[in-house]
Amino acid sequence: MAVSETNPPAGSGGSVGTAAWELLVPAAAAPARGRGRALRSALREAVRSGRLAAGTRLPASRELAADLGVSRGLVTEAYEQLTAEGYLRSGRGAGTWVSDAVRAAAGPVRDLAPRPPGARADFRPGTPDPALFPSAAWAATYRSVLAGPVAGVLGYPDPRGLPALRAALAALLARRRGVAADPERLVVCSGVAQATTLLGFVLRGRGLRTVGTEDPGSPDHAALLASAGLGTVPLPLDAAGLAIGPLVRSGVRAVLTTPAHQFPSGIAYSADRRGELLDWARSVDGFVLEDDYDGEFRYDREPVGALQGLDPERVVYTGSVSKSLAPGLRLGWLLAPRELLDDIVERKRTMDLGNPSLDQAVLADFVRSGGYDRQLRRCQRAYRERRNALVAALDRHFPGTEVSGIAAGLHIIARLPARYGPEPRFLRRAAEAGIALRPLTAHGTAGPRDGRVRLVLGYAHLTPARIARGVSLLADATAATGPGG
Repeated sequence: MAVSETNPPAGSGGSVGTAAWELLVPAAAAPARGRGRALRSALREAVRSGRLAAGTRLPASRELAADLGVSRGLVTEAYEQLTAEGYLRSGRGAGTWVSDAVRAAAGPVRDLAPRPPGARADFRPGTPDPALFPSAAWAATYRSVLAGPVAGVLGYPDPRGLPALRAALAALLARRRGVAADPERLVVCSGVAQATTLLGFVLRGRGLRTVGTEDPGSPDHAALLASAGLGTVPLPLDAAGLAIGPLVRSGVRAVLTTPAHQFPSGIAYSADRRGELLDWARSVDGFVLEDDYDGEFRYDREPVGALQGLDPERVVYTGSVSKSLAPGLRLGWLLAPRELLDDIVERKRTMDLGNPSLDQAVLADFVRSGGYDRQLRRCQRAYRERRNALVAALDRHFPGTEVSGIAAGLHIIARLPARYGPEPRFLRRAAEAGIALRPLTAHGTAGPRDGRVRLVLGYAHLTPARIARGVSLLADATAATGPGG
């Protein structure tokens, strides 16, 4: 293919090589109606990718048109468009050149989803099973919503969320979690993560600088609050829940808790401790932030109701569909005390103008039709079976292991016999075998440091067969070598 070999002005780059123009050949063969767009796109990409380097002189429009077998006008239009965009530069009688303002495009798109590459078994907690997502029912609900009048759904929504979804969620939460659910005080969020961040901004705007967090607890809580400019004060637990003495002495006026099923210890706050926590909030004119992350899933009895139902003016309640449907939906909720509501809604409005309306409409219909209740029952059965499978596998392969916490949620705490320690060696051997684990020590500073292996083991995302195989692999990789091993 002929190319321009005209010598460039002194100090500028060289002429075009044949290889660079190979990018334009498919564009020239595109259908006539889209050929101009394809040519502009190919030329733009050649510059972005560096195949046409800065300072490279391009062939005259007549020459390039002849080379590609297209009209000269098509090439001229492409040159003019890319010159206007800054990819090319030209001067009277000086030809057309690749601009030096362009930088090479970024590399391949990376996937930063939190998953260990090549893990043979992954027991990290907090992940539901995507295979349990009700694809057929969700798709049918989506089609039903789109078949109806959607004009009122597709505009900018109320930043709190669609009224239909807020009403449906309020009824659901009042019935299943015992909350005092006023739809006017319910804000639809992108999961509990956004709800926590929203609260962080609002509390900081009201003069708070620190928030208490459970120790051990979720590392995500501190990170989310830090993004809103708040520090955190780790506060210890006892057998009944958050210890009140250290809370009082800390001086904080807000504390983030998981009272229905404390993460990660697995305890449920006692009735007395719930009352003491609310008495503290009233005494300091403060707030309890309740993360009800898996409160629906209790396997030995009815779930304990949400703390918020006891005092909706002192408790900010948050939850989501991440554990019951899928975390990728990014749909959750926040029930706000009246005192904080306006500030929360305004912050939500300026943050993103509200969550996607169609997804909200689908969830509203799914809840109203009973589909969400059916999904909760399905998950309840599956997660109970998987918890039982994990406990049985530990009993078989790690005899003497103590499993603590209530029979609930998506994880257990497993305390292995001393012969499997010390913990660093155990974790190293597991990692070398491609087994992803989370030790309890990763969740805070509280608790014994005696070298015993204490693991936070997630099971909801694993079938019973995969659980059995994973625990067997773990046993083979970490065979006890201590006293009695």
